[in-house]
Amino acid sequence: MKFPLEHIDKSWTLFLDRDGVINQERKNDYVKNWSEFEFSNQALDAFSVFNKVFGKILVVTNQRGVGKGIMSIEMLQNIHENMIKTIESNNGRIDKIYFSTAIENDDLYRKPNTGMALNAKNDFSEIEFSKSIMIGNRSSDMQFGRNAGMYTIFVTNNENDYVVDESLFDMKVASMYEFSKMLS
Repeated sequence: MKFPLEHIDKSWTLFLDRDGVINQERKNDYVKNWSEFEFSNQALDAFSVFNKVFGKILVVTNQRGVGKGIMSIEMLQNIHENMIKTIESNNGRIDKIYFSTAIENDDLYRKPNTGMALNAKNDFSEIEFSKSIMIGNRSSDMQFGRNAGMYTIFVTNNENDYVVDESLFDMKVASMYEFSKMLS
């Protein structure tokens, strides 16, 4: 399937994973508070471009650390509030964040299952999954996008050691910023 770069406009929706895409992933750990949150390379610049291009920008993130009791919902919400404020102060935006705290992989709302996509469609009826892009750094992100009928972009951040079947993604980039440069 040819990636439709030239057709992307405000009728399109961008779905983003958080850890390893928007922010640096903590290997074998969770981002448990705002002081541990570090934006990925030039992520804020990417959001500035995305803000001009996409009609909706949504985050879909598995947050098993909450389900395991390693952190609280309030801690997660504090991270997200600070993340959104920082993105907005850099000319970007996130329209809504969806997260799953489920521990079990078969939970409807845990990626790669499509519960978060269905919630987004319920909240924003204009979303068309055939005009949506999922950017992530794991197989579960790519499978989530495929399961919902989206285009998928695999981010390596030049440090990702996850092995992802190439049939699960339409494009591979080093960073979210690299993809944003293709749009500007």
